[in-house]
Amino acid sequence: MDAIFEPPRLSTHDEAVLGEIEAIRRQLSTVLRAPRRWQGTLRRSAQAKAIRGSNSIEGYRVSEEDAAAAVDDEPALNADQQTWAEILGYRRVLTYVLQVATNPEFALNEGVIQSMHFMLLDHDLSKSPGLYRNGPIYVADEQGTVYTAPEAERVPTLVRALVDQVNDQNEPSLIAAAMAHLNLVMIHPFRDGNGRMGRALQTLVLAMDHILEPAFSSIEEWLGANTADYYSVLAATGAGSWNPERDTELWVRFNLRAHHMQAQTVRRRFEEAGQQWILLDTLVETNHLPERTAELLFEALLGFRVTRPFYIARSGLDERQATRDLARLTDLGLLTSHGQTKGRYYTAGPTLAESHAKLREERLPLADPYPDLMAEVKAEEARVTRQRNNS
Repeated sequence: MDAIFEPPRLSTHDEAVLGEIEAIRRQLSTVLRAPRRWQGTLRRSAQAKAIRGSNSIEGYRVSEEDAAAAVDDEPALNADQQTWAEILGYRRVLTYVLQVATNPEFALNEGVIQSMHFMLLDHDLSKSPGLYRNGPIYVADEQGTVYTAPEAERVPTLVRALVDQVNDQNEPSLIAAAMAHLNLVMIHPFRDGNGRMGRALQTLVLAMDHILEPAFSSIEEWLGANTADYYSVLAATGAGSWNPERDTELWVRFNLRAHHMQAQTVRRRFEEAGQQWILLDTLVETNHLPERTAELLFEALLGFRVTRPFYIARSGLDERQATRDLARLTDLGLLTSHGQTKGRYYTAGPTLAESHAKLREERLPLADPYPDLMAEVKAEEARVTRQRNNS
């Protein structure tokens, strides 16, 4: 069987970083097991951010509102038809991952990978959703070809090797997931969607370890916010073509860094959610509002757009009561109304936006476990480029 990229030997520092990530994940897992009225909203927010992050890497610009609408199965607000189709395809893949990967009986196989790809691109049959490519493929930028994938006839064997590596190795889940991501992107088994497939596969492998819910263990949001670094480390690791013998140390450290930073971010969001609920409860009491409005305000505070049908479905109110609540919240400046009649929706008003901005101002910077990593990546990327130009 053809060789694929293998995980590196971890250094003492890598082991320490891995331990810190696992400690934060266990802490978050404990919080998630305790009843919290705001967990569902944070879960939806995390899924929306993952959709937005992974699609943005591929050039599909997704607004926070549209990502949230995709999670809630509501119409797009800003996205054009093609972008919206891509967003919905990726939402289907993530929904599948969230639904099945945590099942103890679940097992990864080639069929799962091909089915995920079909879900991603079934809106465009010209891209051969669910089918391996049958010809060569190249990744290019404005400078020319930056990566040449292995020959098409090798793809089935290489994907099987990827599946076997995930199912057979005893690596920590964070390492196994990073290697699955790397190998799928480097194999480039499909004509289109390989990047998103690699990131979705990474989330799936993480979900299989049952430590933390996949919505909170994904690093797709972080990768989307650090796209240039993501491409740099792939270039430094792959060196322009299928080179599975190359060291994957930089790639694994890049992923550990992403997990560490994302875990800190998620922990901070949980801590801030507790503070936000204290504020919302105070606002509800001070303004003599029904308690049911606090959950609605929390949705808006996290960036979700709120509609009357959504509020009716969540609260069980009739249309007249829901309309009255929304009007009252708008009059108080807690919500801001947009649009007219049927298309009307609401976002956080000035009072909520101000409190959220204050929380952001008080945030302490995240601790970077590898402060020198990107300098190392850039140096290796430059070395690889010089070597390719001289050959």
